[in-house]
Amino acid sequence: MTTKRQFLATAALTTLGALASLGTAHAQTALDDVMKAKTIKIAVPTDFPPYGFVGTDLAPQGLDVDTARLIATKLGVKVELVPVTSANRIPYLQTRKADLVISTLGKNAEREKVIDFTAAYSPFFQAVFAPKSLTVTSFADLAGKSIGVTRGAIEDQELTKLAPPTADVKRFEDNNATVSAFVSGQTQLIATGASVAGNMMARNPQLGAEYKLLLKDSPNFIGVAKGEDPLRLKVNEIIIAAKKSGEIDALAKKWLGRPAGTLPE
Repeated sequence: MTTKRQFLATAALTTLGALASLGTAHAQTALDDVMKAKTIKIAVPTDFPPYGFVGTDLAPQGLDVDTARLIATKLGVKVELVPVTSANRIPYLQTRKADLVISTLGKNAEREKVIDFTAAYSPFFQAVFAPKSLTVTSFADLAGKSIGVTRGAIEDQELTKLAPPTADVKRFEDNNATVSAFVSGQTQLIATGASVAGNMMARNPQLGAEYKLLLKDSPNFIGVAKGEDPLRLKVNEIIIAAKKSGEIDALAKKWLGRPAGTLPE
């Protein structure tokens, strides 16, 4: 099953060609403009927990939101959070409605034609989750245990490769059905994406669910308008320093239940 991230990303790419020429219109001025205004506009998601969502106080929160605030603090400027969807996040960057996009943005050849990317700042992954009370430290520990997964999803493909033959893999037709099965106790574990798991754990804290095993990692990058090298390089400095200081790992641990680990630069 195609994930929300994959589906919306594919739809968004259809609009990028027409906007490509806009990316270089103000080349090399973004960093100067940000420092002069003492404000940086950063596009973030507000409907994709745990990366970005609206809390009970109606304020944006999540890993991407915290990363945006971290970068603004390191630059010594205020942050203006700009809510975006998967479909409009790149056009917002190209049309100067945002200086940066921090919104679970994966890097691929098509996107690299129209925007630039910083070093990776966080993981986006598929994993196995289970209650804290269930000891699972390796794929061998899945033997004899029931695991819910969405049929045909990336996590289904990876789990099929890694789970022992005696694991009881129960496949469901969509993410909602997979989550419902786990929440109701029909399965002992669940294999799913970080965003689905984050939302599930936030809505069902009584489960005591936590990250157990990594299935596949697909890191997130920060998007920068094409040709804005001074801003891109400055953000890279901030990310690399935050990795060394442990701040990047701390944010991943807070929102994803695991450190960021080694990320591409």
